[in-house]
Amino acid sequence: MAKDLVHQSAKNALIKDNWIITHDPYKITFGGVNMAVDLGADKLIGATKNKQKIAVEIKSFLEQSSAISQFHTALGQFINYRTVINKKEPERILYLAIPDFSYNSFFTLEFTQLMVHENNLKLIVFDPEKEVIIQWIN
Repeated sequence: MAKDLVHQSAKNALIKDNWIITHDPYKITFGGVNMAVDLGADKLIGATKNKQKIAVEIKSFLEQSSAISQFHTALGQFINYRTVINKKEPERILYLAIPDFSYNSFFTLEFTQLMVHENNLKLIVFDPEKEVIIQWIN
């Protein structure tokens, strides 16, 4: 599986945000199908010692094909991964990590916003050059 062009930048941004990368990739199997989400990560929450767990699929939307085609693929993967994670590890929350330039150029469009809302996509917007998280969108 080829890693997305901004994989390492997203991973570094999560580490800077005090996430511990536990899986690279986060492999899940269900119903005879093997899947691999880009990252799994944990973070301790305050003094309670509870762990917050996430899985992160990273996409740049930089490939030669159209943004809408890439979005369809990413949305399908997200829905498949989220369904299986909810069955196998319901405490883990799935996010789609995208660079700020992709968010600003494509994810702010009315169509994309509607699809994000209708499909309950959780987003992490990050700056791939500074390797920092700009926004968590739940």
